[in-house]
Amino acid sequence: MSDVVTTIKSSSNPDVAAAAAQFLSQVVIDSQALVLNGKQAHWHVRGANFIAVHELIDEIVEHAEDHADTAAERVVALGLPIDARVGTVAAKTTLPELPAGFQPAEVMVAVLVASIDALLVSVNKAITELGAIDAPSQDVAIQIARSLEKDRWFLFAHIATV
Repeated sequence: MSDVVTTIKSSSNPDVAAAAAQFLSQVVIDSQALVLNGKQAHWHVRGANFIAVHELIDEIVEHAEDHADTAAERVVALGLPIDARVGTVAAKTTLPELPAGFQPAEVMVAVLVASIDALLVSVNKAITELGAIDAPSQDVAIQIARSLEKDRWFLFAHIATV
């Protein structure tokens, strides 16, 4: 007989855990979608400023991976599972679809800015809703928002006219 425990035990209130999972799950899903779309954009971006945008997108993908991991680990630490399988991400993401094939840098940047904006909607909802429920989970969302806003700024600077 095995002594391995397969059910995660948490000291967290089950209602708090469920609420945190409700809001952080969408952050995980949308962050994972940004990872997938970001890599697609990274491989297919074209134009005079190719290398700068190509490398910046890779950094944004790394950040999105970290955001998904941080939010998912918070949910799991509270004792609940997270579903970020490819099918779930595809079905539940709020991010806009990335155009297929090679695209000018301006197009890829604009779509990625719109993607970060959509992700920020999920993150800001988590911040608002978790404020009265679970401060540590809210803090996770605040940290993600801060990073996303910086990434958005860096991307937007490539297409801004002034």
